[in-house]
Formats: sequence, C-alpha cells, structure tokens
Amino acid sequence: MEKIKLDILGLSSSQSQSGSFALVLGESNGKRRLPIIIGMFEAQAIAIEIEKIIPNRPMTHDLFKSFAQSFDFEVEEIVISDLKEGVFFAKVVCSNGVKQVEVDARPSDAIAIGLRFNVPIFTYETVLAEAGIVLTDETEEEEEVKPKREAQKKQKPEREQLKDVSNDKLNKMLDEALAKEDYEKAAKIRDELNRRN
Repeated sequence: MEKIKLDILGLSSSQSQSGSFALVLGESNGKRRLPIIIGMFEAQAIAIEIEKIIPNRPMTHDLFKSFAQSFDFEVEEIVISDLKEGVFFAKVVCSNGVKQVEVDARPSDAIAIGLRFNVPIFTYETVLAEAGIVLTDETEEEEEVKPKREAQKKQKPEREQLKDVSNDKLNKMLDEALAKEDYEKAAKIRDELNRRN
C-alpha cells in the first residue's frame, strides 16, 4: 500500500472532549486533514518538542529515544496504520541497520517519539478516506483567519502582562514554570524573552 506523507498543522484544545486536545495532521500534497483526539500529557509531550523546550528531567519519549539509541536502534518513520471503530492505530518503524522492527503505539505517543527522532509521519489512503476532512478553499481561508483572530484575543492580555516584567523576573518565572512542568507558560515566557533579544 502506498504511504501518504503527513505534516503536523496544529494542536489545540478539543471542543468536543474536556481535557483532550486535537492534533491536526495535514496531507503534504493535498487538502485533506486528519484530526486525532489525544490526551493532555501526550499533547504536552508533542508541544514541548515542537517548541524545543528542554525539561529539567527527561520525559518518557526522551527516555525512549535514549534507550533506543543506546542499543543502536533508530526510528525511521511513523505510520498512522489503521482506524478501527473510531480508534487510530500507529506503528513506530525502527531499525538497527540490519533488522527492521515495527512497534505498535498510540498515534500520540508515536508522533511524540517521531518528533524527537525528526522522522516523517505517514498514513494510508484507507485511513485518510475514512477519517480525513477535505477542506475547500473557503473553509481553508476561514480556518487560517479564525485561529489568528482567536490567538490575538487570547494572547494580548497575557502578552501585555509579560511586557511589564523585568528580564530577571522573567528568567525566574521561566525556571519556576519548568520546575512545575508548566510548559505552556514556559513557552510564553521564553517567547517574550526572545522578543526582547
């Protein structure tokens, strides 16, 4: 079966399930989107890797990477392999140069691992045909404008608050956020520090 390459388009809190997040994957050479509902911890693991935030202690997916590399295994790709009764299945494709192994995983964990190894994400036509959402040009424009408007509404107050804080205080707040593993807050503080430099 031919594989279709996917890109990570976004991660947002799910409107349908409280405490869950929607990970949106998009067809690299097409208009179809594949939304997958994932848990808060998996969303956090994906977000901190996308944002390149380094936690004080290794997270589970970082441990997987260290473990695999210790035994000379590298991840080659992630495949969202199946959809059964509304549940997505994935495989982490690993190799030691001689032997290739496919490890079953939840898509959220597989993608968090794949990001750490910087490998491509794929799916099959059967999965996209069943669960993919096709965006028309109008829908795509609305999808692009709406998050920007919402982000601007949400970011202004917190961004304004951070603007009034000294660099020393921001660095202290960043250390506290990392210690509490509040990576969302840490990313916002880091962004404010980066804007000043």
